[in-house]
Amino acid sequence: MERQSLPQQCGTIQLLSVLSGLLIVSVPNGIHHIIDTWGKAGHTGQGLSSWPTDFSRGILPIPCHSHNDYWRRVPLYSAIEAGCISVEADVWLFGEQLYVGHSLASLTPNRTLASLYVDPLLSVLDRQNPTTHFHPDGSGSHHGVFDTDPEQSLTLLIDFKTSGSALFPYVISALEPLRSRGYLTRRNGTQIISRPVTVIGTGNTPFNLVDSDLSNPHHDMFFDAPLETMWAGAAGEETPAATMSEPPIYGTDIDASMPELATSASDDMGQDKSGAPENSDGYTTKNSVYASVSFTQAIGHVLFGKLSESQMSLIRGHILGAHNRGLKVRYWELPFWPIGLRNYIWDLLIKEGVDILNVDDLKAAANMDWTKKRGWWS
Repeated sequence: MERQSLPQQCGTIQLLSVLSGLLIVSVPNGIHHIIDTWGKAGHTGQGLSSWPTDFSRGILPIPCHSHNDYWRRVPLYSAIEAGCISVEADVWLFGEQLYVGHSLASLTPNRTLASLYVDPLLSVLDRQNPTTHFHPDGSGSHHGVFDTDPEQSLTLLIDFKTSGSALFPYVISALEPLRSRGYLTRRNGTQIISRPVTVIGTGNTPFNLVDSDLSNPHHDMFFDAPLETMWAGAAGEETPAATMSEPPIYGTDIDASMPELATSASDDMGQDKSGAPENSDGYTTKNSVYASVSFTQAIGHVLFGKLSESQMSLIRGHILGAHNRGLKVRYWELPFWPIGLRNYIWDLLIKEGVDILNVDDLKAAANMDWTKKRGWWS
C-alpha cells in the first residue's frame, strides 16, 4: 500500500474536517427539534402555536397603496400580505349591484364590492376581534387587520366609475355590514374616530355628497382631495410649471346611451368637482383624508433620469400644502419603467414626505428599506 504524500495527507484531513462539519449541521440539536416540531401533536408546545388574532402574524404595515388591487390574482389579501395599508377598488353601478373592475369589458357578475372587499374584510376583522373567555362580548375591541399594529387602519379607496350621484347612496348602503360592527373610521363633530377601515371616495365621487350630513349621515365616507390645488411655497414664491405642456388624453369605452355611465370616467381622470369648495382650504380633515393627483399630469415626465429643480419645487409645495391641511399625500400614475427610474422616484417621494406610495409591484414595495424613510407614520 502506497503511503500518502504530505500534501495528500493534508487534503484528506481537510476533507474529513469539512465532512464532520456537514454532519454536525445536518444532525439537529435539541432546540432545533423543538422549533421544527413546535405545536404539532405529541410534541413540545402542542396547541400553543397559534392564537385568535394571528391572521397576519409577522406582517409589518408599510405606507403603500395597492393600485388597481382588484387586478391581482388574490385581491385584498395579497396587499395585506405585503403590508400595504391602502387598497383600491374601481366600482360600477348596474341596476342595484356594485361591480368591481377596471373597465366594462372586465366586469363579471360575481366580482362585486361585497365579494371582493366588504365580506373578506368582515371575515378578517371578526377574527381579529374575537369573542373569547377573556373577552366575552367583544365590545370595545376595534383591532385592525395587522396583528403587529392593531391600531393601523386599512384604507379602502373606492374609485367611482359611474355617475357619482347615482352611485353614492349604494356605496353608503354597501358599507353597512362594516359600519354596524363599528369597523369604519368616522367623524364625530370635529373629532375623527379611527377604526380598522377608512373609506375614501375618488374618481366620480361627488364632494358635496361626502360633505353633506344628509347624504353621508354617519360621516364615514371621506374624500380624495385634489392635490394640485394645494401647492404652498415661501412668501412671494410662484407656483412652478410642470414640464409637460398638456395632460395626457385617456381613451374611453363608455356607452353614452347607458344612463348609469352618463358622467363616468374611463380611468384615473381625477377627483369629481361636484359641489367643490370655493378654494382648496375647504378640503380639511373634516371631509378628506388623502390629497392625490396624477404624477405625470402634475409633475411631468422625468427627463434624463432625474427630476428638475422646478419639479422638485412642485412636489415640495404639494406636500407642504396638503400637510398644512392635515391631509396625506398620494401621487398616482408614477413612472414604472425602467425599474431603476421607478425606484429612484419611489425613494425620492418617500424621503420628501409623501405619505402613501402608489404601487403596482407589491413584492418590490415590501422589500424596500422603509426604516430610513421619513413621513407621518414614523
